[in-house]
Amino acid sequence: MVKRLNKTKHVIYLLVALSMLVIALPRISFAGGLDWVNIFGIVWVLFSLLIVGAHLHFILGVDEEKKRALEAVRRAKLRQWEMKLLDKQEQRKSV
Repeated sequence: MVKRLNKTKHVIYLLVALSMLVIALPRISFAGGLDWVNIFGIVWVLFSLLIVGAHLHFILGVDEEKKRALEAVRRAKLRQWEMKLLDKQEQRKSV
């Protein structure tokens, strides 16, 4: 329930950021050289795209996939460590 509400919140934020970008992008003039107004427009668009990307990253669940992959690696390393310990114990018994 909380997870779904959290994703809904991010979808709303994503839509707001996209709508701000769609409304403002045609009004920003990138012609006329590299003055402070154009630099501000470029930086504003880049920050907006960064916000959109961050919300897409969360909505698509990339963090959850990464957590699962890291957990699988952790379990595999734990199994290897246990096998090494068992091998050392068997070597000690055979001596």
